[in-house]
Amino acid sequence: MQRIGETVRRELGRYGTAGAMADTVACWPDAVGEQVAANAWPARFARDGTLLVSTSSSAWAFELGQLEGEILPRLRLALGKEAPKRLRFAPGPLPDRREPASARPRPVPPEPTPDQVREARKLAAAIGSEELRKSVEKAARASLASSGYGRSI
Repeated sequence: MQRIGETVRRELGRYGTAGAMADTVACWPDAVGEQVAANAWPARFARDGTLLVSTSSSAWAFELGQLEGEILPRLRLALGKEAPKRLRFAPGPLPDRREPASARPRPVPPEPTPDQVREARKLAAAIGSEELRKSVEKAARASLASSGYGRSI
């Protein structure tokens, strides 16, 4: 069984610098780090060998333009002769790399302690409407229980 990656790379190579794009995309997150990769992504190669990179904002484009001297050597190390000659950053579309919210497991909320239940009841006691009091008490219990897990009330 033959892997399709090499065939695709060879065919893209027939069109000049487009052949290097697959390798560039593959090494991009390791070369620039996850935070930069979340806000900047290789878009295409220009004819002169410049890698055009889409960014999430003009601020990211400016900042990464200042860091070209650090990013380019990392790409050269990873890509060798297929490395871009220069980098140019500009705001543009980024791939949606997040998994859909429906696919992520929902964290199980922590159970409130008996003291937290009493505190929530005390906080909501002055509310006249029974329905509103119960809702506020429930929210207070959840907030108090979550506060021990790095979240504030």
